[in-house]
Amino acid sequence: MKPLAQSKGEIPSAQHEGTAVNATSISGRPEPAMPAPAMDAGAPCRLDEQALARLRELDPDGRHGVMSRVLSTFEASLLRLLVQLTEAGERADGAAVAALAHTMKSSSASVGALALSELCTSAERSLRAGTAQDLPALVRGLSAEVQQVLAAVRAMLRA
Repeated sequence: MKPLAQSKGEIPSAQHEGTAVNATSISGRPEPAMPAPAMDAGAPCRLDEQALARLRELDPDGRHGVMSRVLSTFEASLLRLLVQLTEAGERADGAAVAALAHTMKSSSASVGALALSELCTSAERSLRAGTAQDLPALVRGLSAEVQQVLAAVRAMLRA
């Protein structure tokens, strides 16, 4: 997998070409907003379809590009938080990792990145309680899930 940052502090671009695609909304009408992620057959979907459907309801015909804007904003936020998470892990700053996990959990759930949200909840809880055993492993796990979610979001934005 290609690394997200080329050097420390360098954040990859969150820009995307044409994000309008054909999909079917909950009502069965064609929707130019965003479809379910276009993933490889063997790759697990990282975004919950029900959460995505709730977002599609905000812009049923896709005219306002709500889904694209939400996913682009979420992607940019995750990229920024991933850099901060990596830096906090390098400093062995459990309090900062807990704060970053707290920041990621709600937005992740709202776009359907439920596994990431649950991982963030668990990480935050164990760090705040002082029961986290291995901070580097916890940071690696969070980072790996963030990268998987970013891949799913990018697949939707490219579709």
